Formats: sequence, C-alpha cells, structure tokens
Amino acid sequence: MEEYMQTHMSPPLLQPRRWKEVWSPSEVGSVKINLDASIMEGEGTCLDVVIRDHRGKVIKTLTKTNVDDIKALRLITAIKTPYLPDGRFDLEAYDALVNMQIEDGVEGVIVGGTTGEGQLMSWDEHIMLIGHTVNCFGASIKVIGNTGSNSTREAIHATEQGFAVGMHAALHINPYYGKTSLEGLVSHFDSVLPMGPTIIYNVPSRTGQDIPPRVIQTVAYSTNLAGVKECVGNDRVEQYTNSGVVVWSGNDDQCHDSRWDYGATGVISVTSNLVPGLMRELMFGGKNSSLNSKLMPLIEWLFQEPNPIGLNTALAQLGVVRPVFRLPYVPLPLAKRVEFVNIVKELGRENFIGEKDVQVLDDDDFVLIGRY
Repeated sequence: MEEYMQTHMSPPLLQPRRWKEVWSPSEVGSVKINLDASIMEGEGTCLDVVIRDHRGKVIKTLTKTNVDDIKALRLITAIKTPYLPDGRFDLEAYDALVNMQIEDGVEGVIVGGTTGEGQLMSWDEHIMLIGHTVNCFGASIKVIGNTGSNSTREAIHATEQGFAVGMHAALHINPYYGKTSLEGLVSHFDSVLPMGPTIIYNVPSRTGQDIPPRVIQTVAYSTNLAGVKECVGNDRVEQYTNSGVVVWSGNDDQCHDSRWDYGATGVISVTSNLVPGLMRELMFGGKNSSLNSKLMPLIEWLFQEPNPIGLNTALAQLGVVRPVFRLPYVPLPLAKRVEFVNIVKELGRENFIGEKDVQVLDDDDFVLIGRY
C-alpha cells in the first residue's frame, strides 16, 4: 500500500493538522448548542452532541454516528424534495418518498443535495428538512445532510446546525464559481471535517474544478473522512479504492461497473428515487450486466437534461409528487414524457415507486413557481 501511494499519488499539499479539541457555538431557535468534539490522533468519531439551555442544563444528548457506519453504506439515494402549489415543502409527499426508499432497502438519503434542490432552499428550509428527516426516519435510514457551500463560513455554520439537529453525516462539495487554490480546498475541508462523518463530493461538471487525489490524500488523515462521491470516472474510482479511500460512484450509468469491477463501495443515486429495489439489486446482488443494460434507457432518459429536471418530471408522471417546479427548473416536453411512459411499461410499473398508473400529463398540469 505504501509503495502504491508513493508511485500513484502525489505528495500531500500540507502537513496534516493535529486537532485536539473543537468547540463551536451556534443557535437553533433560542437554544445554545455546544458541539463538543475531542478529536485525538487515533480515536474514532462516535461522539456526543450535548444540547444545553442558556443556564447550561443538558436538554438532550445525541450520539453521533461512527464514520465506519457511513463507509459501509452501499445504496444512498439523493432524495427529491416535493412542493405544494405555493412552493413550500410538501412534507406529506416527502415522507412517503422516504418511506418507499426504506421499504425497498435503501440505506441512506442525501437531504438537500443537487437532486433535492438544496440550491433553491434558504438555509432555514435546508436545516429544517434535515431535522425533519432525522426526527421521522433517523432510526431506519442514515441521513446525510448536504451542508456544503462555496463559502467556508456558510459551510461551517450549516454543518454545525446539521449535526446539532442529528444528521448522521455531512456531504461537502468544493467551492464552486468563486474557485480557490488546491491549498484553499484543503483548508476548506479541514474547517468542516472535525465536526463529524463527512463525504466529499467531486463533480467538476457542476463546480468547474476537479478535486485531485492529492487533496483527498492530504485530508484523509481525518478519521471523520467517510469517503468520496466521485463523478470523474472509474479510473479515479479505482485509484482511490487501491489506496484505501472509500468511494461511491456519483454516476448512475457507471455505478454497476464501479461497484463490481473498480472497487467502489456503492452509489449515491438519482435513479433509485424511481426504482430503489432494482438499484439495490444492482449494488447487492453481484455482477449483473443484464439488469444494468435494462436500466440504461431509464438512466439515459433521466439525464438528457440537467438533473433534477428529468427526475422531477418522472415523479410527477408517476403521481407520487405534485407537478410543481421551483424555477429555474421546468418539466421535460410532451414528447419526452411520452418516452417515459414507454420506459415504465418496458421495465414494469411494479418496479417503480407508487401505485398510480403512469401518466403523460398535459403542459397545463405543471405549476412553475418563481416566488415562494
């Protein structure tokens, strides 16, 4: 392993920091939160979050998930956020979606990711949805909150709040648009890793900047690094798995090969919103090129426009969410909706979530909201 690291990985950018203790205050309503995290060299991360009132009285103690529990997850769904006609969250529909994921064997959900339209949420909405998911489903499924930001200050604050409301792990992207240097990436991730189990998300097509392996190698000293959601491709997946870094494929069209040929732990999936049972079979049932091929028309249909446009359209057609879109997302056109109906019939309606017949829907059925 050491020889591999020397020949295949660039040297670290910075010397690893030796964290001794981190204390961060934040507020949720009028309650002060102390995140006491004694992070010592060689220790694990199954720590307590102690919630105290203004007099210092302990209100509640939450045990944070051990990072190994996150590393073991095979199938994680980047869950959709549904809306009411006025643009507010439709929590009844959301709860039904999460329940269907649990029933079909999904092990974790990403809350407020790109698929869940965290980019269209206020931070209050974001943290509320994470807390709601933990409160309702935290005993049955791992809740991974997308608390990343291109502002380190915002990422720190959101991550404090996310762990304070009980999320099991955080998902962190590299700063996008206002890009930084590689040293800046290390400092950004170093600022959030001490708080709890963390998945780093590399998706250069959205951020405009790749997170190279040497950055991951530098921050991998932290016992809180659960792994990487990697969208660059299977060569990168293999490079990480050969060096002992846990990887989830971020590409549904590559995840079968990533899992069975390149050593990925599993997938963080969009497609599993629709067919969680089939995606579980793909991740747990051994190499299955036939099933992978059968899923390709659905996966290709989902990603013909930027995610989550296809998913939002499909879930509305299946009748499991209202056909309400927060702009700038708009539904796929009529011809593409007809294609989806045919895909459902080909794969079998019984393999998709929900019980209603799949519908084409008219253009007028969709509600587009710019103010909410």
